[in-house]
Amino acid sequence: MIGNSAGRAFIGSFTSAGGHGITAAAGDRDTGALTVLGSTDAVPDPSFLAVGPRAGGAALYAVGESDRGVAAAFALDGDVPALLGPVQAVDGASPTHLALAANHLVTANYGSGSVTALPVLADGSLGAASSVLRHEGSGPDTGRQEAPHAHQVLADPSGNWVVSVDLGTDSVRVCALDRDTGTLRPHDETALRPGTGPRHLAFHPSGALAYVLGELEPTLTVCRWDAATGRFDVLGATSVLPEHEAAEGAPRTYPSEVVVAHDGRFLWTANRGHDSISVLTLDESGEKPALVATVGCGGRWPRDLALDPSGQWLYAANEHSGNVSWFAVDAETGVPQHAGSIEVPAASCVVFA
Repeated sequence: MIGNSAGRAFIGSFTSAGGHGITAAAGDRDTGALTVLGSTDAVPDPSFLAVGPRAGGAALYAVGESDRGVAAAFALDGDVPALLGPVQAVDGASPTHLALAANHLVTANYGSGSVTALPVLADGSLGAASSVLRHEGSGPDTGRQEAPHAHQVLADPSGNWVVSVDLGTDSVRVCALDRDTGTLRPHDETALRPGTGPRHLAFHPSGALAYVLGELEPTLTVCRWDAATGRFDVLGATSVLPEHEAAEGAPRTYPSEVVVAHDGRFLWTANRGHDSISVLTLDESGEKPALVATVGCGGRWPRDLALDPSGQWLYAANEHSGNVSWFAVDAETGVPQHAGSIEVPAASCVVFA
């Protein structure tokens, strides 16, 4: 471990594109720097990761983004994650995201347009899939929205609901997950503007607002969230790029990730193609994001953004340039300043434990 350790980072990557699988790195709290400790390719194409509690420590969970999608658990006792129990099928195609909710691991399966729940066992390992919820619908972009494409899944701040974002149907779904049986039950669906292709969502620290990032249009949709009823209410939308760079005829940009500052003052998005990070300020209500700057992502095709636990450092996983860059976040403006990078071929995501 390096000095001033701020814990460990885990970086997913596409093994089918030359990635190492899951790379473990130590983080320095003073400089933001990452130092690679090692890697494991026990799961193919671990495109997204999540960290959860385990007796005596923590566990790492990964999806394997293949046609016959899988999920796996890893122990974090050594420098490199070690497979914990058997790899489990998600009964869905191309899982792209995962989250822990109600004592289960839930995956968003892009290829099959479905969401799967798998029980987390007492030792942190995974049991066989207990429930699969299949989405229905399509959107106006016939090349990308010919069918449902669940792209993200997460627990709401109250822990009572599971939220899934579907690029193919221009909607956000809410479902209930039975802690005992692992059954997913549909509850509500909120339609967004057709053709935006929603990819990822982030909640405001208050828990009362959510920001949905479009992939097919560089648009951020603001929604009010009511945990008591399990429903979203669309409030408005704003571009995450300057007007002339988002206009018709400008080069296509494919936003990938949205992150909200721990104190709720700023919001950042990663923009593939534009190869940038957008900085938006949030007013006191959180309902009116305003674009104030875009900065280079430190590479090409930023697939993911993540804040370290302190909120002082922002990390971009740049898939096509094969690196992870880190940025110091200006506490007054929210503008990230590039501070360094490490080589991680085909990088897809960064999480911290």
